[in-house]
Amino acid sequence: MSAPVLVTGGAGYVGASAVRALAAAGRRVVVLDDLSTGTRAHLRWGTFVEGDAGDPALVGRVCREHGVGAVLHFAAKTSVEASVGDPDGYFRANVVTTSHLVRAARDAGVRAIVFSSSAAVYGTPRALPIPEDHPLEPESPYGATKAEAERVLAEGGVPAACLRYFNAAGAEPDAGLCERHDPETHLIPRALDAAARGSTLRVFGGDWPTADGTCVRDYVHVADLATAHLAALAHLERGGRGGAWNLGTGRGASVREVVGAVERATGRPVRVEVVPRRRGDPVALVADPRRAERDLGWRATARSTLDAIVADAFTGWRTVAAETAAAGGGPRP
Repeated sequence: MSAPVLVTGGAGYVGASAVRALAAAGRRVVVLDDLSTGTRAHLRWGTFVEGDAGDPALVGRVCREHGVGAVLHFAAKTSVEASVGDPDGYFRANVVTTSHLVRAARDAGVRAIVFSSSAAVYGTPRALPIPEDHPLEPESPYGATKAEAERVLAEGGVPAACLRYFNAAGAEPDAGLCERHDPETHLIPRALDAAARGSTLRVFGGDWPTADGTCVRDYVHVADLATAHLAALAHLERGGRGGAWNLGTGRGASVREVVGAVERATGRPVRVEVVPRRRGDPVALVADPRRAERDLGWRATARSTLDAIVADAFTGWRTVAAETAAAGGGPRP
């Protein structure tokens, strides 16, 4: 049997889907999460250890005690907007933690690391779709920390796959895996909330140089991201070289197109308020995903079409809203 896999941040949004996929594939899993942003409701598979992925003594002990052979590293701070106000905190969480983790994992004999990176490393693209050899010119502290963490991994002495997500979206509601961020910053759940509750969705900028004046992003289903991590892990475990791979569909959708998909899914209008642009937001991010298909045998499935993503996200949103209402935290959906 293949060696166990340590998943840092495995109680989080994408990490939990990866844990589920690993368990379904018959892999033994150890989840390390401090639950600062993750949730206990996602801890349904594997062995759970509560703690900090940036604690080298803890990481080393966990790896040795469980015979860990590989690490999937999700633990991070992830908000572009919040990173602008707290660049030092983002550096500590995303770069220092990764440095400590890599050193501890290497010393414990770990042979492969798969890293949750981001398309934010590219900044405003010079051309679309974006290939992996595009210059790294991040425009936010968040993007800069992901680029620096990639450098740490490249020099860390353990083969590493850096997976540059475009926009993680959707849910796996059949397993109770949904977005549970507090506060919620992602567009789709915010739009679903606005539609369901009749509140207003703030849209950051309506004068971007796009077809409808709103930003364009490449949305990829969280379940597809999970399978990409397994594909990258298999690549490394069979002796493949480390590197960076885009995870996206190659198709972009504007904010207004997302709003339209939410209105179709919910049957309700979304009231929109256009507010000033946010610092650090590129106008458009669309992946060239061909390297992942060539090297990893991975491509996004039909689940990553916009309407399928929003339909799953809406089911997940209703699950979370019902749980919140049952706990006395708000009205039923």
